[in-house]
Amino acid sequence: MTAKPRQSRTAAAAATTAKRPISITAVVDCVGALAAQDMHGSLYLYDTNKAGGSTGFGTDELRTRVRGGDQLLWTALALECEAFVSIDAVVIDTDVCEPERKVFPGTDVSYWIGTVKKDTADAVPYQLSFRLGTRTEPITTTVPLILDADGAGPA
Repeated sequence: MTAKPRQSRTAAAAATTAKRPISITAVVDCVGALAAQDMHGSLYLYDTNKAGGSTGFGTDELRTRVRGGDQLLWTALALECEAFVSIDAVVIDTDVCEPERKVFPGTDVSYWIGTVKKDTADAVPYQLSFRLGTRTEPITTTVPLILDADGAGPA
């Protein structure tokens, strides 16, 4: 009987570990946004792809570096502990990504998830719409956010 060579633990782990999604988190100053009826100056964006080249952390001009096949996960957090905020829509070219609204199991907390369909030669602008407090109409970002393909725009 011949023994098969053992696969190293790191190679086995890499083969079974799925690529983590790029999480994009919107921290919203709900009081400021409601007072101004605008997101500018009240939105602080972060993602988990800084090592991959994303820029603009903590601003409303985040540039998330992506590639075809990357899974994106959008969530929102209120800066104030008792304020309500949720993402109402992710407005993006559906040829690039089709985000879908989901809800965390056992809660009413929503998030949006989508997969980048293809590598793009150009940066892809998109917008987020938010539900804030008891306001019935969403407030949409005025500065477009960017999904940036490798080398498509300023890093």
